[in-house]
Amino acid sequence: MGLEPFTPGDAIFEDEDILRDSHQPETLLEREDELKEYQSALQPIINGARPRNIFLYGQTGVGKTVATDMIIDRLQIDQEKIDNLDIHAVNIICKNLTTSYQVAVKLANRFRSKDERLPPTGYPPDTVYEFLWEHLKEIDSTHVLLILDEIDAVGEDDNILYELPRCNDNGNVPPEMTKVGVIGISNNFTFREQLSARVTDSLCDEEIHFPPYDSDQLRSILRQRAKRAFIDDVLEDDVIPLTAAIAGQESGSARQALKLLFKAGDIARSDGAESVDESHVREAEPLIKEGKVKSELQSLPAQSHVTLYALLRLHAKDELPAKTGKIYEEYKKATSHFEAEEKTDRTIRNRLNQLSLKGFLSVDEKNMGARGGSYYVYQFGVRPKLIQNVLENLDRVEI
Repeated sequence: MGLEPFTPGDAIFEDEDILRDSHQPETLLEREDELKEYQSALQPIINGARPRNIFLYGQTGVGKTVATDMIIDRLQIDQEKIDNLDIHAVNIICKNLTTSYQVAVKLANRFRSKDERLPPTGYPPDTVYEFLWEHLKEIDSTHVLLILDEIDAVGEDDNILYELPRCNDNGNVPPEMTKVGVIGISNNFTFREQLSARVTDSLCDEEIHFPPYDSDQLRSILRQRAKRAFIDDVLEDDVIPLTAAIAGQESGSARQALKLLFKAGDIARSDGAESVDESHVREAEPLIKEGKVKSELQSLPAQSHVTLYALLRLHAKDELPAKTGKIYEEYKKATSHFEAEEKTDRTIRNRLNQLSLKGFLSVDEKNMGARGGSYYVYQFGVRPKLIQNVLENLDRVEI
């Protein structure tokens, strides 16, 4: 049987791109308090003062990055009305940057032409910082905001989070030349607890927590997007309440709620249905759950991927569940496969805890009595095959 011809027209969607991650909404619903707090933290810049250093935290899909984009856009529009004020924002995603050195190199390269970019290795860290300080001193702006999204990727190597917020105080970048502020964004609730005291004192002038959305908030967000995304009256009345309830209970993530609504519409379209109903949402739910796990696995820092690879190796040898020590020994072998920097056993213990919190691993405490003490053993909390498939797409892994 041959392929059906592609023809224009859609009985379900008016503009499906409205439901995609890439869509920038004009307003951020259900985040009025967080936006007000965020704007207040940046008010000193408009007054010509030094920026406060801001730390945002909350799980994925709760509006941190969208809020940041909207606030920075507003700030740069409003500065045009003010004399002697020029704000320059530099935004980098740190997802695959596992050391302070790598973050410093990426920041320095944002001020350099393509031909002059620094290589990922080869310079002493102090030299890279000096390059960065010179760029910040030379820029023709009164204020520079350095936005570090997914900064938790650096783990315990947090020196960059000490150096940047203090570069004005330490004289590396005199404030009369450029006033520098840092906005750190983390998807990891426990990341702040892992930071050294000197970093929290420097980075966290202002902390803004973005909590998960509840079902009522998700319903409001979905209605706003659905109004433009779907053809009028194509959604049955129970679709948005059901989608919001599922996403609210499962994750509290607007991103996941929008994906579920889109998938339900996509299934209805594929079925040739005239409307989207509850059955399409129910059919979409398991597909989105597996997609969510894959997406979160793909977005993990490189060191977490190496740790999962070590567990896959132990699984292949039927040696799970395993104690931290055994996992760490396998991890050290895995670093050569990934050409990754070998971290300390403390770092890997933290990675195992984070992976457990996300549900990718399950952990059990074993108690051997008064003499034997207690210890933890880890095994997979999701299908090992799913993890293997994700890692194979990141790197050629053979188990």
